[in-house]
Amino acid sequence: MTDDLSLLDATAQAELVRRGDASPAELVDAAVARIEALNPQLNAVIHERFEAARSDAAGDLPDGPFRGVPTLFKDLMCAIEGEPYHEGLRPLKEAGYRAPATDNLARRLLASGLVCLGRTNTPEIGLVPTTEPPAYGPTRNPWDTSRTTGGSSGGSAAAVASGMVPVAHGNDGGGSIRIPASCCGLVGLKPSRGRSSLGPRVGQISSPLPVENLLARSVRDVATALDVISAPFPGDPVIAPALPRPARDEVGADPGRLRIGLLTANPLDTGPVHADCVAAAEDAARALEALGHAVEPAFPAALANPELVMQFGVAWFAGAAAGLDAFGAAIGRSITADDVEPLTWAMAEAGRAVTAEQYLAAVASMERFGRDVAAWWDGGFDLLLTPTLAEPPVPLGTFASPPDEPLAGFLRAGAFTPFTPPFNATGQPAVSLPWRENADGLPIGVHLVAAYGREDVLVRVASQVEAAHPWASRRPPVHAAG
Repeated sequence: MTDDLSLLDATAQAELVRRGDASPAELVDAAVARIEALNPQLNAVIHERFEAARSDAAGDLPDGPFRGVPTLFKDLMCAIEGEPYHEGLRPLKEAGYRAPATDNLARRLLASGLVCLGRTNTPEIGLVPTTEPPAYGPTRNPWDTSRTTGGSSGGSAAAVASGMVPVAHGNDGGGSIRIPASCCGLVGLKPSRGRSSLGPRVGQISSPLPVENLLARSVRDVATALDVISAPFPGDPVIAPALPRPARDEVGADPGRLRIGLLTANPLDTGPVHADCVAAAEDAARALEALGHAVEPAFPAALANPELVMQFGVAWFAGAAAGLDAFGAAIGRSITADDVEPLTWAMAEAGRAVTAEQYLAAVASMERFGRDVAAWWDGGFDLLLTPTLAEPPVPLGTFASPPDEPLAGFLRAGAFTPFTPPFNATGQPAVSLPWRENADGLPIGVHLVAAYGREDVLVRVASQVEAAHPWASRRPPVHAAG
């Protein structure tokens, strides 16, 4: 039963519970067995809560769309009061730090009937597009265990791709849902800014870049997750416009004939785009044309803005400094250079050097960038198609920074991920779809971006693509089903 369940998405597992063909306790026990079998190879799960999950499954679970379905929460945001919470940081691990409050998102996900089995690995405060924190060690890609899972939701991606659980929490401040989705052959949808609550600790005025969702293997699971997280909480400072109907109802709906721009070159000029990634996007363009859409080489001219890297970096570095300072205060001692990776410390030090005027200027510049980019969608285009990443999944260790060149990893990350961060700056929704594997057997994703607030368009076309080019039968060498 455990192997059979590993091939089912969350929607199918919830249907088993609704029909009485499986109990939540059976789903949880089977998922625990899969985690225990696979985690020694992959290092995706770093905090287990198996007995708490068994207790939850045996109790009166909420009657939501995912009732009884096992999941995992990333160890960054989505905190549960009183449970371990470390964001990849060794000082928090050594202090045995536990979350002081339950995050809004965790409340919403648990209210959907999901049963949390533990927390997944993440890089130090989510700063890099790989999951290799010294505190917990690297998470390994189930498609090739010498390769990165991406980051910062890499632990969650490895857990879903290997069949440990059907869905797992992730968040995306520069691509951290879409990057691991591409690296691990999953569906990863970044919602619009303000679609998911970041409360009660932060909001999307002080933290304008990140959003939350689940990583999954099917579009219908991602759409259902979007419905689960979309209702705002009181006091949320940014609230995305309501979707015209539940996102789940968009699955299988006719998207009409869409006008889609295709971009395969690196708009930020941070490095070349690998031929495999270009070929995947071009192949996806042909597939979309075969489905009746109009695809043409076109993209917002404002994307070709290498200065965005510096503007994004100002906000990213300032966030690193604030994060280390806040966690230092939480454990009662300063976090020092000896406590973190050279790259993390270099980013935080750069953030501490940012003046208030420089920070506000960077935010204002990103706002202008967002308006300029959004104008392209108002000019007649429905979607932009790009590769998700500029390279296939790279070897573990690629983003390590030597002490004498501590920002080298950040620069290397810019070459790997030129297509995802711009849409955190603009706040637009985007989805990575698992398009193909290359000659080395590594997943290559393609990336679709819609206008702000138009996740409905993304879900319609993504489900159309999934039906025409299904990926459900594809699974990596390291998988619960063998």
